[in-house]
Amino acid sequence: MNTWSQSLLERIRNKEASVGVVGLGYVGLPLVKAFLKKGFAVTGFDIDRKKVDMLNRGQSYIKHITATELRQFLSAKRFAATTEFARLADVDAILICVPTPLDDHRNPDLSYVLKTTETIAKYLRKGHLVVLESTTYPGTTDGEMLPILERGGLKGGKDFFLAFSPERENPGDPVYSAENTPKVVGGLTPDCLALADALYSQVVIKTVPVSSTRAAESAKLLENIFRCVNIALVNELKMIFDRMGIDVWEVIRAASSKPFGFMPFYPGPGLGGHCIPIDPFYLTWKAREVDYSTKFIELAGEINTEMPYFVINKTLEALAAKGKPFKGARILVLGIAYKKDIDDQRESPSLKIISLLQKKGVKVDYNDPYVPESSGHREYPGMNLKSVPLTADRLRRADAVIIATDHSSYDYDLIVKNARLVVDTRNAIKKPRKNVIKA
Repeated sequence: MNTWSQSLLERIRNKEASVGVVGLGYVGLPLVKAFLKKGFAVTGFDIDRKKVDMLNRGQSYIKHITATELRQFLSAKRFAATTEFARLADVDAILICVPTPLDDHRNPDLSYVLKTTETIAKYLRKGHLVVLESTTYPGTTDGEMLPILERGGLKGGKDFFLAFSPERENPGDPVYSAENTPKVVGGLTPDCLALADALYSQVVIKTVPVSSTRAAESAKLLENIFRCVNIALVNELKMIFDRMGIDVWEVIRAASSKPFGFMPFYPGPGLGGHCIPIDPFYLTWKAREVDYSTKFIELAGEINTEMPYFVINKTLEALAAKGKPFKGARILVLGIAYKKDIDDQRESPSLKIISLLQKKGVKVDYNDPYVPESSGHREYPGMNLKSVPLTADRLRRADAVIIATDHSSYDYDLIVKNARLVVDTRNAIKKPRKNVIKA
């Protein structure tokens, strides 16, 4: 190790190193919390002034980060949020947690990562450690970021240190948090790896060092592609078994009794969240460079993308059987978060379902105890809805109620008792009921 790396390593081990987290969303904010709990001073960076102001007032906009915790860190003067990126020069380690979406053609959109890298390059100094956490394709860290950071004359692995450590945040998980989930770490050079590994070792239960940033980038993609493909399989089985009059949930329960060689996955109305619906396509895009067509991954994506249409068709058939035309029908969607008991709407299949219903002339309302309003979505710019109260009267007035997210707080007895038709996409209603269909 040279003087710069040795100095930073000592500061990390003594918890004297200051940490900057760029992007204060569902990944960045829990990471901020993890470092603060272990005694580090943390500066949070974001371009959203509203988020920054809320955090500096001790107010949280993410369900599992409490205001009480924020105020404790603020009062101890170990945390501050800012939109002033010049302050990057003052921190020792910069962790990048910005979005990596797909563009309109389902190609990787690295604009957030690259713009952030260009900003960091303006304030990069000797001894800095820069770590990308955003999920991306193999070669982003050393092939896209490194040249930008070296433009000013500093050399990666010598003057500053570069690594990739993929986020493994699972919003709403009561068991696994940033602190008790093992962390994969890959560095540009051995010194880069040693520093990033030392930093994360201070706050997580275990680190998993790998040989390169590309190996770390690939590990994250494998994790999410594994889930994507298996969910697609069970979604396809759901549609097949539906035609055969077989309950896929009963089949899964039966298969799950096997104590080896089987891992249950569960169907739903589509994929949601920022990872599984998006990340596999980062690899399919990159694979074209090596002249490989990722048929398996792309087929899984097609099946999962089809699920909201399956829900719509099942609802249409059920209403038609009752003599109710789709156009002009009143439908109440329960749950707009992408999974139960969280407030995250990113890539939620509920958004697609609502959009499809609206295009068919349906009057759509939604209720979600965690999401008071839904607007500002890039894919659905015209959507501007507010959660309506869930009452017996509202249930009775709806022509159909679609359970899109099975929040634990829902009174399913109330729903079944009062709704004319319930379209259950999550197996929330376990017992057969005359007014309940599975979709």
